[in-house]
Amino acid sequence: MPHPSANLFDLIVARAGRPGQMALEAPDATALTYAGLFERSGRAANALVALGVKPGDRVAAQIEKSTDVIVLALACLRAGAALLPLNTAYTLAELEYFLSDAEPALTVCRPAALGAVRDLGRRLGLNAVESLGVARDGAFAERIAAEPAEFETIPRAAGDLAAILYTSGTTGRSKGAMLSHENLASNALTLIDVWRFTGGDRLIHALPVFHTHGLFVAVNVALLAGATMIWQNRFDPDAVIAAMPVATALMGVPTFYTRLLDHPGLTREACANMRVFISGSAPLLAETHAAWRARTGHAILERYGMTETNMITSNPYDGERRAGTVGFPLPGVGVRIADPETGAPVANGEIGVIEVRGPNVFGGYWRMPEKTAQEFRPDGFFITGDLGLIDADGYVHIVGRAKDLVISGGFNVYPKEVETVIDAIEGVLESAVIGLPHPDFGEGVSAVVAPRPGMTPTEAGVLAALEGQLAKFKTPKRVFFVDALPRNSMGKVQKALLRETYKDTFR
Repeated sequence: MPHPSANLFDLIVARAGRPGQMALEAPDATALTYAGLFERSGRAANALVALGVKPGDRVAAQIEKSTDVIVLALACLRAGAALLPLNTAYTLAELEYFLSDAEPALTVCRPAALGAVRDLGRRLGLNAVESLGVARDGAFAERIAAEPAEFETIPRAAGDLAAILYTSGTTGRSKGAMLSHENLASNALTLIDVWRFTGGDRLIHALPVFHTHGLFVAVNVALLAGATMIWQNRFDPDAVIAAMPVATALMGVPTFYTRLLDHPGLTREACANMRVFISGSAPLLAETHAAWRARTGHAILERYGMTETNMITSNPYDGERRAGTVGFPLPGVGVRIADPETGAPVANGEIGVIEVRGPNVFGGYWRMPEKTAQEFRPDGFFITGDLGLIDADGYVHIVGRAKDLVISGGFNVYPKEVETVIDAIEGVLESAVIGLPHPDFGEGVSAVVAPRPGMTPTEAGVLAALEGQLAKFKTPKRVFFVDALPRNSMGKVQKALLRETYKDTFR
């Protein structure tokens, strides 16, 4: 007997909202009911096949956020292809690496870049490069409109490739994480249960859709719950506040919450209909957590995940959402803390590298078998590269990235510990602690500080405030000031950029 298909699209259809219910609510003609979304995805799947896309092929997309990004994602599932979403900030030179590595059967790009990407495609031997246009006026959008809506979804096995997401590549070349239908489905179904999503939810979607947070966590949870997404093409505090009275949930990065706290419209009354505020992709400051609770009466629910693993942990829906932690391992997901060098488990409360195993964990890096082998333990646990600990109550704490660990004079310095102390100093908004080449210590602990608006802390003042609070080897040897810490599109502080900027400090 043939096995039933494990295609994620089939699962979405089985759990979808009513045909007439809005799936993607937008202020223009691109809004789509569930029936409209499935119909348009059938047309788009036919368009993919007409352009030569076959099961197992890759479809690259570097396009502005619109409801058609979700149409294209579903069309790829239906055609048995793997979606390769690409950050809209990538330059043509960066795009060349991704396209040459993934060899997509089709590349969908922004209309302004069509000529240049077609030239690049010809040089790389890639045939199909298309554009949706600005308002569904591109050749690919016209092709979608002209195709029939009926499309027989291609069966897929649980382990078949559904997407390739390239890691941000802050060290070395970017790696393509291969995510299967089961990886995405199992994680979204778990999150629906843990976060209590139902068909009655209305999720404000203001995240980018080239990243796992916006594309897979938010979209898959909403679609598999049969919920409605209030679709916003970019994060605009005014638009988010305006949507809150008719919404029940928001998923955001910490920057969303800090900017919303600056908005006079953020009140308890504005949030009265909201059920849950979820944060991820970068650490949420405990101060932001406290300020949000005081202002709105809601405790932000912080969770933790990675491109390679989808979501790993979450603070509880019921129970204490503990600031500065990412909660407990998700059901069915194994999490342990290990010695980075030996892989031996460490005791609760001790810092080590976070390792994870479960149906959410990716199958490996695209065309990088050696790198894949290095990142997995023999028993199947994936080495995340994140340093953390599990406290006595079982909450997981993220201390930093293993590559951000500072080794000064032979002592390990965990940046998060030093940053927490610096962030508590009057006049400091936030800080980033890095290691810089040092002739005596190997690495010199250094801090880059963003002051609070209107405040002017000094290096001497910060160092004086740290006196007696930290061991000498943890205390920064230098403090630098910047208007704002550099961040990537998902809000993570770019420590590699800071290390490069200040690398000659002690030379």
